[in-house]
Amino acid sequence: MPELLQQVKLALASRYAVERALGQGGMASVFLAEDLKHGRQVAVKVIRPELTLTIGMDRFLREIGIASRLSHPHILPVYDSGEASRLMYYVMPYVAGESLRMLLDRVTRLEVDEAVQIASEVAGALAHAHAHHVIHRDIKPANILLSDGHAVVVDFGVARAIGDVGRESITAPGIAVGTPSYMSPEQASGERQLDGRSDIYSLGCVLFEMLVGEPPYTGPSTHAVIAKCFSQPTPSARAERRKVPIHVDRAIARALAKVPAERFSTATEFADALSDPGALPPPPAPTSIAVLPFVNLQGDQEDDYLSDGITEEIISALSKLQGLRVAARTSSFAYKGTSESIPRIGTELGVAAVLDGTVRRSGDRLRVSAQLTNVSEGYPLWAEQFDREMEDVFAIQDEIAGAIVATLKGRLAAERRERIVKRYTENVEAYELYLKGRYVEKTRRPAGFAKGIEYFEQAIAKDPHYALAHAGLADSHTLLAWYRFLAPHEAFPKANIAAMRALDIDELLPEAHTAQAQVRFYYEWDWNGAERAFSRALELNPNDATALHLYAEYLASQRRLNEALAHVQRGHMLEPLSPTINAGLGWMHYFCRDYGQAIEHFRSTLELDPEYVFLHWFLGQCYLLSGEYDTAVDTLRRGLEVSDGHPGMAAYLSYACGRAGDRAEASVLLDSLVQQAVEHYVPSDYLAVAHVGLGQLDDAIRWLERACRERALHLVFLDVDPLFDELRADERFTRILQNLGLKRG
Repeated sequence: MPELLQQVKLALASRYAVERALGQGGMASVFLAEDLKHGRQVAVKVIRPELTLTIGMDRFLREIGIASRLSHPHILPVYDSGEASRLMYYVMPYVAGESLRMLLDRVTRLEVDEAVQIASEVAGALAHAHAHHVIHRDIKPANILLSDGHAVVVDFGVARAIGDVGRESITAPGIAVGTPSYMSPEQASGERQLDGRSDIYSLGCVLFEMLVGEPPYTGPSTHAVIAKCFSQPTPSARAERRKVPIHVDRAIARALAKVPAERFSTATEFADALSDPGALPPPPAPTSIAVLPFVNLQGDQEDDYLSDGITEEIISALSKLQGLRVAARTSSFAYKGTSESIPRIGTELGVAAVLDGTVRRSGDRLRVSAQLTNVSEGYPLWAEQFDREMEDVFAIQDEIAGAIVATLKGRLAAERRERIVKRYTENVEAYELYLKGRYVEKTRRPAGFAKGIEYFEQAIAKDPHYALAHAGLADSHTLLAWYRFLAPHEAFPKANIAAMRALDIDELLPEAHTAQAQVRFYYEWDWNGAERAFSRALELNPNDATALHLYAEYLASQRRLNEALAHVQRGHMLEPLSPTINAGLGWMHYFCRDYGQAIEHFRSTLELDPEYVFLHWFLGQCYLLSGEYDTAVDTLRRGLEVSDGHPGMAAYLSYACGRAGDRAEASVLLDSLVQQAVEHYVPSDYLAVAHVGLGQLDDAIRWLERACRERALHLVFLDVDPLFDELRADERFTRILQNLGLKRG
């Protein structure tokens, strides 16, 4: 900071006599100075130089100017702001006291009365700001100063001024626009249209820390904190500290509700609830729900496709309603077959209501029972039994969704009179075949994908205009190529035909655009076309976690790694228990060369789903590049065993053995791969990897050139995969990238 201090002294010499540095934060450095015109001590905050180009002077002055009009005893005013020698700064009164952060670092936690007083004063400041349409966006202990025993909030307008940078704050080290431990779920997920309830959530986190000694959600990394915020129930301050009064505990819980509509509507309401046990307003009607897997009463697991399919249809329909938060499918399905109580499940998922039910089919008769339960009270809000013909399955789903809307009426954005569950077919047989196809493809095995294709084709034969079945068919072909079970030239043209047919039938089907995007990306190397298709899919369904994950892979291939990480994190927030998306998060860290984080995510994903055998492959790669060759060899050897000899495992095990000095085994594995390639498809980039491990770089280049001719799937990541770093100085490698359209300029 000494160099910056001298720079600031010179830049501001005409107005301020800068004396010394006071501290440095994620966005700015703070200096003590004398205001030469008014003869008073001030604090000058200088925005970090590397942020200034991103922000723009006009934006900075506009947002700081709006905040400077706030006048409240618990808001530190802005005296001045401007730009000098390419430094952006703003000036505030110098407060000689300490920040709440400094106090908590000394004493860990405060007495209840002191904590409530500070929170109430901050709430008063927020109420004033919100009335003037100013949202703070970064309420945390460091931004609350303590002067003469009272709280003063600083930095209004700053987080907004640096908002565009803030969208990268989760991924960019050292830039903290919105701090993860105090960020509302909607802010953490990247929403731009925040309102005052986001600040109320942050203040709830601060009060929780003042009383308990740490924020409500903690973890070893930013990603771990955000994942807990989305997937774990709201903790109780009173459970951690019995001195916390019940009314204060309830007020904090309301402030920390995961859905804005379930929090206090104003900061004044929050302050009143803290000071008066009788002032806590009645809880709003539930606006968050989990749909548990309906229980198949047939007892035959092969019939789970129907109960699971009905559940997924209801989840999908409810997820499209504005104002209703629906727990992700993977989160809900994690409770399949468990005996946990409904209130406990609801609490763990952080929802206000839970829908559960049963399905029994007898010939053409279908009996579906459903019940909606209020989590906090444990009483049923609605229950119904449907005893119908199988052909009425669509009407049953729609009636269940409609009953939920009616029960929660008044809390949703608008009453829905139209059909809630969209019918893509009226043919019940086609619908059943589609559900069977989606059910079997979850095995991630060649037989499952092949059977899925068979079911989808049968569904299409029953109803040629069934767009979802065409999209499912495209997905199964793509997945066969993605897992390298089928050569790209055999899989992707079929996937493309199916995706195009789905779009011809229904251009508004997000799944069809995602299917088309994968063909454009993985096979055609049509980078612009792929981005258009992904963007259209997410425009139609912004909360499609699968599309977010696949788009992140595309962004990574284009070296847009910060964007990629942000998109896969968004997908992870929506589907925190999805093994595929958890693995995708690990891949993004791998491409960013953050092998420690990648290993952490891959290991936790393997714990989440021990049957996801490809995690051994992904883990092995990370251990290799971390220099842990023995661990890599053991991991990949295990992967080769549990995957029934998948050639990808063999290729990377060969690389690992070569790097570990066991050239004999590396060569044996390589020779075996060459022999396998005579009989069935083995991606040529696998052979390239094995040759790199043996240091045979000319051979590696030749196999990569062959991989280009066969359009091997992994080539889209060639420009970012660190495994090929030692080839990058070779002109032939550069030409390969140019042929792929990945090397620009």
